[in-house]
This record gives sequence, structure tokens and C-alpha cells, in this order.
Amino acid sequence: MAVVVMNGKVTSEKAGAVPSPARRHVGDLLRNFRERSGMTRKDVAGRLLVSESLAGAYERAERIPTSNFLDDADGVLDARGALKSCIPLMEEEKYPPTFVGWVRLEKTAASISAYESMVFPGLLQTEDYMRALYEERVPQLTEDRIEKDVMGRLERQALLSRTPPPMAGYVVEESVLRRLIGGREVLRKQLLHVLECTRTMHHLKVQVMPTETREHAGMQGAMQLLSTQEGRNFAYEAGQISGRLISKPQEVNQLIDRFGTLRAQALTPRASAELIETIAGQL
Repeated sequence: MAVVVMNGKVTSEKAGAVPSPARRHVGDLLRNFRERSGMTRKDVAGRLLVSESLAGAYERAERIPTSNFLDDADGVLDARGALKSCIPLMEEEKYPPTFVGWVRLEKTAASISAYESMVFPGLLQTEDYMRALYEERVPQLTEDRIEKDVMGRLERQALLSRTPPPMAGYVVEESVLRRLIGGREVLRKQLLHVLECTRTMHHLKVQVMPTETREHAGMQGAMQLLSTQEGRNFAYEAGQISGRLISKPQEVNQLIDRFGTLRAQALTPRASAELIETIAGQL
């Protein structure tokens, strides 16, 4: 069983897990460019601000390199674009085929928004909250798959703190604030995390849809929306089995109108923050 350290935590990967050819290819490139540069793994880890064990796990194809790691490693190892060109390959490793296109659009989006009726938006989830969600999947996921999905979602969260950041707006059902996913402490920290995000990220607005609201525009289910820097609009609709990237203007515009109505029906950002704080205090 291989042991690696990620985000200060020791995790393990089952010995029987077989890396894909794409992941082995990228691992070989990392090792070859490092050896050509005359650097040790410790040298590379220090330059790229990761642990030596994680740098080794990337080379051995035990972990999927993040996009930022490949981007930075390309310069440090003088790979001249060879490692950067592998970023799309690794994105396909981390995300389902129906979701890869959405992830790529997110990276440079001018604005992102979503209505969530069951869980907190992925870009606002804590690591413990994510793990609790993935561990309850039916059918059950393997440890390796959970680790991959968590790392992929954590990597996506970096877009909220990029420069310039996207405008972000979320409407979340009140029931999400009360569902004890992962237990009381995990939920309490999740609520406090959302509050901290709204206080420190002025481009982020979170609104709560009160349970006492009898009907509203989101009764047909969750939705995700984004606008590109060029003004194109897209939507993503998650399903029980797979999701769907929506690009037809007529369909997207209907969802944009629906989301606008949802925001008008929800609590204001200030009132929402007060409710979130109150619920966190009760846990």
C-alpha cells in the first residue's frame, strides 16, 4: 500500500489500483524532466511548494497532478510546454466526461452562479464535508476514487480566489443548512466556512431560500450557470447518473430568468448570513 501526504494529511492508496496510461505518461515526463535538470525530488518539492512525498506520488502515477502543479513544474523543469500540454489529459482523469467541459469553462468565467437544493455548492464545501458526501455514495466508491474526486473538487475551488475573480452568486435551500452531513461538527465547520467566504470574498453572494416559502422558481431542481469573458452563457444540469452541459441560448436564457427570480424570492445576503450564523451556533 502506497502512503502519500496531501494537505498535511496521510492518506493511502490500495496496492491493487492501476494508474491509467495517461497518468503514467505524465509521471514519466515529470521524472525525466527532473532527472534531466539534475534536481532531486526534494529540490523540486521545495521549488513547487509541495511535500517530497507528494512530488514522488505524482512521478509514480499514484496521484493525479493538479493543473497548477503542472503549470509551475513546466517552468521549473524547463519542459518548454510539454507538461502544460498534459493539463487537459489530467482534467479528463479527474472529472467525468460530461463535466470536463464545464470545469474548463469555469476557469476563466466572468460570473458563476447556482441554485442548490440538497447540498452546499461544491466550490464552497470544506474537505470534510466533501468526503462525507462521497463516502455515502451508492454504489459505494473506492478509497482511490474518493481521493480523486475530493482533490478534483478542491482544485476547482481555486477559481474563486484567482485574479480577477469571477462574480459568484448562490441560492441555497435552508434545509441544506440543517442537514447533518458528516455529523454536527462537520456541518458546523461547513457553515462557518461559508460565512468566512462571504466576509472575505466581496465578489461572492450567498442567499438562503427559507423553508417556509411555499413555492418558488427553483422547484424543478438544482442548476448551475456561468458567463464567459466574451459574454457567452452556459448552464450545467446534474443528474442521478450523469450531467448535461447546456449551450443552446434559448434553454440557457430560461434558466437565467429562473435564477433571477430565485434570487428575488430568497433572503438577502445579510439576512442569509445571520441565519447561517444562528444555525451554526445551535450545533
